[in-house]
Amino acid sequence: MRRIGAYVAIVVVVLMAGAAVWLYFAGYLDRGKPGITLKEEISAIGRKKDIGLSLSDAASGLARIKVEIVQDNQARLIAAESFPRGVRQKDLRVSIDTDALKLKNGPAILSITAYDHSLFKNEAVWSQQIKIDTLPPQIAVLNPVNYLNQGGTGFIAYRISKPASLTGVYVDQRFFKGHTLMLGGRPTTVAYFAVPCDAAGSKTRIAVFARDAAGNEAQTSLPFTIKPKKFRSDKVDLSHSFLQKIVPDFQASTPQLSGKTPVEVFAYVNSTLRDENTRTIQSVCARTAPSRLWDGAFHRMRNAKPMALFGDQRTYMVDGKPFGNSVHLGIDLASVAHAPIEAANAGVVVFAGPLGIYGNAVIIDHGLGLFSLYGHLSAIETTVGKSVRKEEKLGLSGLTGLAGGDHLHFSILVGGAFVNPQEWWDPHWIEDNVMKKMQI
Repeated sequence: MRRIGAYVAIVVVVLMAGAAVWLYFAGYLDRGKPGITLKEEISAIGRKKDIGLSLSDAASGLARIKVEIVQDNQARLIAAESFPRGVRQKDLRVSIDTDALKLKNGPAILSITAYDHSLFKNEAVWSQQIKIDTLPPQIAVLNPVNYLNQGGTGFIAYRISKPASLTGVYVDQRFFKGHTLMLGGRPTTVAYFAVPCDAAGSKTRIAVFARDAAGNEAQTSLPFTIKPKKFRSDKVDLSHSFLQKIVPDFQASTPQLSGKTPVEVFAYVNSTLRDENTRTIQSVCARTAPSRLWDGAFHRMRNAKPMALFGDQRTYMVDGKPFGNSVHLGIDLASVAHAPIEAANAGVVVFAGPLGIYGNAVIIDHGLGLFSLYGHLSAIETTVGKSVRKEEKLGLSGLTGLAGGDHLHFSILVGGAFVNPQEWWDPHWIEDNVMKKMQI
């Protein structure tokens, strides 16, 4: 009997040990707490706010969660959810309506609590002091008079009553980001924006926009007068010799054009590739220096004759019939073959390399969203990241890309949008439309 009792005791111990091992590896004896991560930093909440959460528990899995806001020692439940066993990762979006919760402007605490399925009911708490703020920012435009040219650049200075998480200028649906500087001893926001070639006071809306950290938004219309400008239009015959010249380079760089006819290659280049190049340029121009890097009027290529102007509307002809069109977004300047190309103003090189229809190209950031582009170069003699001076050599003119002869394609961009470079060659325009507005 003693021997049988001993066997039974051994079996019980083995079973208990096995159960403990199973419980351990199944996560039920897990001592670790669930993980709580917010998808974005939160310091303030306005009238309505969506919060993205990421929850995790790799061992026993998530059991439940609750989200609360505590103000004046009173907790308000925002969301609560339970999860079945086996859920180890969960992404949630929680909506907060401060009016419905009867929260007042002022401090509060956002609290998130998560529990797991462990036998120990492990609990993780994430909490942070926040500010309930339902008051939108106030915008004070500092330039009551703004004369703008069709296809030109606009520049505005304004002040906001509170720090903004996003601010800038809307021209119809296109947004141009603002940048905050110290002007006149006070934080002041400035923004360049592009005026469409067909802009008109009767149909174009320009508004200054600001969003604060709590998500409150404000807009105010910008006073302006638009001066009309007549843009040229012409027909460009695509000769057999021109098409034969451009085909090899584009076929070499774009495999899907192999075997296509010269006309088919041009159709692709003038539409699909042109759009791709524009997206690349906009991506390059998405980041800019937070201060003005340039000084004075922009340098124009020396001894160069303008061959095409900004805003020229081109209709391409093949065998006497229309075959596509484009709007010229720069000025073509021609001198001698392989003429030296110099930086129009001081800045930082942010692109240097092949750029589709622009051939070998260089893009310079002049700060606060202002850029210059140099296309069709035969040689590039600068590098990305280099700080350049006005009139510093960048390379040599050429006929790379979609070019019919040796020349420079010169463009100015604000916020990734092309504008008329002629304004930036004019010291009087710069003084009246940019520098005076900075003298707050």
